[in-house]
Amino acid sequence: MSGEQLHIVTNDSITEARRRLGLGLIWGSAAVLAGTAAMQVIQARGSADFGFSNWRPTLYAYVFWAICLCVAQVVVRGEQGKRTLFVLPAALFVISLTVFPLLFGLIIAFSSWNLSSPTGREFNGFDNIRQMWGDPFYWNALGNMIWYVLAIIAEYAIAFGLALLLSGQIRARKFFRVAFLLPLMLSPVAVSWMIGKSMLEARFGPLSRLARAIGIDNPSFFESAWMAKTTIMVLDAWTFIPFMMIMLLAGLQAIPKELQEASRVDGATGWKAFWEITFPLMLPVSITAVMIRIIFKLKLADVVINTTAGGPGGATDTVTSFIFREYRDRSNVGYGTMLAMVYLVLIVIFMTVLMKWAAKYARPQT
Repeated sequence: MSGEQLHIVTNDSITEARRRLGLGLIWGSAAVLAGTAAMQVIQARGSADFGFSNWRPTLYAYVFWAICLCVAQVVVRGEQGKRTLFVLPAALFVISLTVFPLLFGLIIAFSSWNLSSPTGREFNGFDNIRQMWGDPFYWNALGNMIWYVLAIIAEYAIAFGLALLLSGQIRARKFFRVAFLLPLMLSPVAVSWMIGKSMLEARFGPLSRLARAIGIDNPSFFESAWMAKTTIMVLDAWTFIPFMMIMLLAGLQAIPKELQEASRVDGATGWKAFWEITFPLMLPVSITAVMIRIIFKLKLADVVINTTAGGPGGATDTVTSFIFREYRDRSNVGYGTMLAMVYLVLIVIFMTVLMKWAAKYARPQT
């Protein structure tokens, strides 16, 4: 056959001395990394002083080990090792940005570390877990998250209705698409200040003054527990409903027109066409939009912090806003990190179960 041939990677002839050199690079650099980390741990415990002012030497040792590992792949495996270099540096970089901070967070979580304490960080075992177990405010914040997540059902219904409206042949359709996307372009912090702190302010806010003008005495959107929680839900929904709307709109436009026309010929119109054709076909997109929205909802904090700071009496607290106050107001780094770690585990379990349950519905319906 003439012409360019596909390049086939063959196994190089690797000598035993070259293989030993590569393995020596890996294990030698690993020994340097382990030794440096051990020295820093010993110094952190106060058993010896090696002159390390911070954890930067361990970082340098990790970078040295990563470079040696990449070089050793080529030395030991030859051409096959070069292919590994397309993935290995990125994997090592991800490890440095995720695994190491997670391990450091676990160390802090099992420590008593208050920034106002003169003794600094001290290991306290399971004391933070016992404190969390008896903390009613933390469990109240977890209970509030259930209501905030359930509010996504109403958000999804509104977003689907708007998507159906904007997918139809209405006047000024392009204008309304842009107008409905405007809240998504705003930061939740800006929304909470412009609406929560300004327009909904009890004394001088425009909406409060309008309520008094129509005969409502002493209107307050954040005074009672249920009203404050409802207002938080509305503010957050107003910001993120356009996100689900645009995803659902894209899914609606991907439905073949021939299928819709065939359904009309068969007599499926109105609600019947939606429930038997449109909704089943939109299940994969709907599940994706709801799952992403749940992830955003589980991080809800900025609107709560700026409007109510968790009040009244913790009624609007989310887990993230409660952890934020543990850091900012009480300077309790150890306990706050333990709360964050437990919340992370709960999120992973919840999302794993939810994804497994939704997997059978996420396939395109035929």
